[in-house]
Amino acid sequence: MIMAHPVDVHVGQKLKQIRTLRRHSQTDIAQRLGLSFQQIQKYEIGSNRIAASRLFELAQIFDVSPAYFFEGVNGANDSEVTPCNTSTTISKALAAIEDETVKTRIVTFIEDISGMAVGRQG
Repeated sequence: MIMAHPVDVHVGQKLKQIRTLRRHSQTDIAQRLGLSFQQIQKYEIGSNRIAASRLFELAQIFDVSPAYFFEGVNGANDSEVTPCNTSTTISKALAAIEDETVKTRIVTFIEDISGMAVGRQG
């Protein structure tokens, strides 16, 4: 079995992170790209590499620079990947909140202090 390259794993983690923070499902993103949700799963775990053109499309969907997906990669040694633990921790904590009203209030608060609107599913 061939192990995924650490940078592919990192890019996949960043994809999952922003998708989760923006409250999109794998199916939502897959449909926008004309893919299956399984392909998005493979991207997120790093088992399939994301082509440059696809990464560009993802950056447009999430309104970020393609460089976003590489933030935290240690350029000196690509085998050491440093994910953004704070965002991941916040995302996991938010996902664990069962009360949708509380969750919505927290997201609104984050939007207010960051000055950035987060995409929501309707």
